[in-house]
Amino acid sequence: MKKFFFGIVFFIISISAQAQCAMCRAALESEEGGVQAEAVNDGIVYLMAIPYILVGILGFAIYRLKYGKKKEI
Repeated sequence: MKKFFFGIVFFIISISAQAQCAMCRAALESEEGGVQAEAVNDGIVYLMAIPYILVGILGFAIYRLKYGKKKEI
């Protein structure tokens, strides 16, 4: 029961945070066109997607090794 309550409280209550490096903030605040902001966002998505792709490939390789077609001799 404690774990359930803690989980509910943990996911409902959120604290706002400013998690951006000083260099990124300065570059994005000085840009008027918004092109650099889009580039930073694309970079963040790229960096976020790579670990998921690698874990997916690893999971698929393990699946193929474990449940792959077995040749009968």
